[in-house]
Amino acid sequence: MKKSGFVVLLMVLLVGLCGAADAAAKDILIVADQYDATTMDPIAHNDVPSSRVCYELYDTLVFLDNEGNVSPGLAESWEFLSGTEYKFNLRKGVKFHNGEEMKAADVRYSMMRATTDAGAKIATYSQNVKDVEVVDDYTVIVHLKKIDYSFFSSLAHSWGSVINEKATEAAGDSYGMNPVGTGPFKLVSWQKGNKYILERFEDYWGPKPKYKTLEVRSVPEPTSRTIALETGDADIAFPIVHNDLKRIEENENLVLFRRPQNSTAYIGFNVTKKPFDDVNVRQAIYAALDIVGIQAASYRGVGKVPGTLIPSAVKYSINDEIPPHVQDVEKAKKMLADAGVKDLKLEIWTNERKERVDSATIVQAQLDEIGIKSEIKVLEWGAYLNGLMEKKHDLFILGWVSTVPDPNFAVSGLLETTAIGASNYTFTSDPKLDEMLDKGRSLPDGDERAAIYKEMQLYINAQLPMIYLHNDESIAGTQKNVKGFAPRSNEIHSFRGVYFE
Repeated sequence: MKKSGFVVLLMVLLVGLCGAADAAAKDILIVADQYDATTMDPIAHNDVPSSRVCYELYDTLVFLDNEGNVSPGLAESWEFLSGTEYKFNLRKGVKFHNGEEMKAADVRYSMMRATTDAGAKIATYSQNVKDVEVVDDYTVIVHLKKIDYSFFSSLAHSWGSVINEKATEAAGDSYGMNPVGTGPFKLVSWQKGNKYILERFEDYWGPKPKYKTLEVRSVPEPTSRTIALETGDADIAFPIVHNDLKRIEENENLVLFRRPQNSTAYIGFNVTKKPFDDVNVRQAIYAALDIVGIQAASYRGVGKVPGTLIPSAVKYSINDEIPPHVQDVEKAKKMLADAGVKDLKLEIWTNERKERVDSATIVQAQLDEIGIKSEIKVLEWGAYLNGLMEKKHDLFILGWVSTVPDPNFAVSGLLETTAIGASNYTFTSDPKLDEMLDKGRSLPDGDERAAIYKEMQLYINAQLPMIYLHNDESIAGTQKNVKGFAPRSNEIHSFRGVYFE
């Protein structure tokens, strides 16, 4: 009896210890992302991986949910005083990670900093800010240069993150590695190109995360992300590529999520470089390509071929009204000949994402059919974005996510003149397009605004600074015991509400 009782007691203790160890293991959420962030300064980037980490580190005046609905953030209420004046009443008692209270002066500092050269990469969002008036410690009035109906919802973008003036000024040029926000997580460590580790901020003003540590690993190779899920090395992984979908769907321990994404992958031209400055040459290259076939071969049933730059889920898109592109090799040859182009050699740039490399390989073969010789250049994510800024590329494959669900931001960040030096990697500078964008922002929602964006989409299609390749899906896999997670159509996935069951 005594021996048996001892064994039972020992088993109970062991089970308790295992349970405690399991509970401890569940206090860390491990995420396998495709890319690392480029910076943790919310105004020094315009790429999705950096926006994702900023979403956990910082808060904005207002929040956007997955359906594009606005809710209070650091501002508990607001009032539109006029078409160019927005009054925000701030929450009291909100703490920064350094222990200081957030006040109106920090909001002013953050937004005005975004209008300086430091915010060049997000100029498409901040360019219309004239001033931020501090009424008192908990009230600000944002003054715009002119009416802009796309502006309010853009405050939920990471450019609108409120940062701590004292910490930012002390860090200087190294602030992107030493972020201080009011978000639910604070930075512990960052091994660039490998992983960053965040820890729950215990003084967070809102609902606190139910786990202590968030570790986000950079795993560029797609199958490695899937294996990380299968072996339990990762709790969440994305994106999941087409040939791994069944592996996750058929694994009883895993869950697959799919959601249409507000994104457009495209083949861009450097329109400042001959002969790509000639629209006829761009149209000839377009005619040579079987876009429907390229998308089908590269993405294998994921997403669809776009008809315009504005994704279907974004208002005023005519994406689904445009008939599919039809390849015409003979037309392409004739157009090149008429343009006086022969013996053309070019580079096709891309990053390591498998579908983009596959697309580049098919494009290379199809261009060869019309006598264009090309070389594919595959670059690591950070080096790729930096390289595009140097203006030396010919063709490149990249994607653009409308993180704010307004048609202005589906276009302006890619093609407006003011976005050169930020995310306009085609270096398009078109006064007519700039004028249309300006008009679109000045109009309230309705038939007139819809008409200008329809005209704009058809005009861009005719000028062809880019060839639309793919409307993607947000596809993620998780462990079965991970709850409270769903991929977002703007790709700024949130880990704030995740918990383990």
